[in-house]
Amino acid sequence: MRSAIGLANAAYRMDEVPIGAVVVLNDRIIGQGFNRTIIDCDPSAHAEIIALRSASSSQKNHRLPGASLYVTIEPCAMCAGAIIQARIETVVFGAFDPKSGAAGSVFDILNEPALNHQSTVISGILEQECAQILKGYFRAKRATEKE
Repeated sequence: MRSAIGLANAAYRMDEVPIGAVVVLNDRIIGQGFNRTIIDCDPSAHAEIIALRSASSSQKNHRLPGASLYVTIEPCAMCAGAIIQARIETVVFGAFDPKSGAAGSVFDILNEPALNHQSTVISGILEQECAQILKGYFRAKRATEKE
């Protein structure tokens, strides 16, 4: 999770929504990413998607069985769908997203029995630290808008 937090901080410094994600397989990071939606003008460029693309490329496989995804905030529905498609075994996230979280908050896509894959979900890891990065970013954005 510390690596994901480091990526979130890198995104913050680039004035991007500060969310970071890493994919781990056999105790080794095989993919990583941070939000790039603003930088790339791409609504699909969430940290999880970037990390999954990186991991799939490094493994030369669109499936990542046995892999774990660490992300600073609860995945949204789009990212949860990609996680299912990649066959990620475990998803570990920091802060909950009560507005659009799809790992238990609003939806529970990662554990939907109708789907062909489910992921183990571990939530609340370094939750306060993950939440503070996002809160600080949006607080600074609101302050800038008022100026």
